[in-house]
Amino acid sequence: MKKTSQKDEHREQSKNRRKLVRGKKSLGQNFLTSTKIASNIVRAASVNAEDTVLEIGPGRGMLTRELLNTGAHVVAIEKDTELIPIVQEKFADEIKSNQLELIEGDALDFERQASFASFKIVANIPYYITGEIIRKFLTIASQPSSMTLLVQKEVAERMVAKNGKESILSLSVKVYGKPKLVAKVSRRFFSPKPKVDSAILHIGDISRNFFKQKACLRRQCPTFYCSATPTKLRDNLFCNRENQNISEEQFFKVIKAGFAQKRKKLVNNLSVLMPKEEVLKIFKYLNIEENTRAEDVQLDIWKVIVASLFYNFDNSGRPSRKIEQ
Repeated sequence: MKKTSQKDEHREQSKNRRKLVRGKKSLGQNFLTSTKIASNIVRAASVNAEDTVLEIGPGRGMLTRELLNTGAHVVAIEKDTELIPIVQEKFADEIKSNQLELIEGDALDFERQASFASFKIVANIPYYITGEIIRKFLTIASQPSSMTLLVQKEVAERMVAKNGKESILSLSVKVYGKPKLVAKVSRRFFSPKPKVDSAILHIGDISRNFFKQKACLRRQCPTFYCSATPTKLRDNLFCNRENQNISEEQFFKVIKAGFAQKRKKLVNNLSVLMPKEEVLKIFKYLNIEENTRAEDVQLDIWKVIVASLFYNFDNSGRPSRKIEQ
């Protein structure tokens, strides 16, 4: 029997590792192959040495390396158990110095973010969990300050409403932060090469301020929207009688109803929440055209529509009292 040398063992181990780093279709893996693009992602996220960064799926470590080069503390979550030893070997020094913390697990189950004073998410995420990742981290109690992600180009364009048409997706992001399509990324910069192009998406200023500021039903207010403070509204006493906070639950209930049947007029879609004649009163008061569709309504106006749906309107078409929920 031929004796295996240490050199042969090392060669075999390297060969096996090369096999392991091939992207798995079942996990939606498309590894980034461009250092320049990885650097652009980190630049778009404005990462510095004071930051804690949560990276979802470090993969081969292309983006991880650029994050570590900034001096930031990186917490990387990897679901693929076969990639863990590869990342451990590649970044052994950074793990030893505690600059990099490698966690084996699913990002959708990650709950340690509450222990971070502040953190950013920077990642090349699988296309098939884009919606789940964004929804989870925008709606959790301890939100990141920003998210910078490589996502499918068409999805990024929908999130920023590039064509001027809103969607449940775009509104669900804008209600928590400011999405920006930073740059498009060709499919040729990935291995294996996906069937579609990608884009760097940055969501900044993440917070729940939208729900903390009140929606004003006073017709004289710009777009009927204000924070009900004396510095922003001349007749604050009037405003305080006719404004209210809206909850996340109320907001999403209304926009889901509004987009339920995209080809129908918004007034008809919202009629599932209250009688059509009541919806028409609200539209008339807010100067919204009766034939308006959900995709044509901007976020601030949605806020006022949601708030208005929880008021009673009298026969003159003015808000009379808040409906208790």
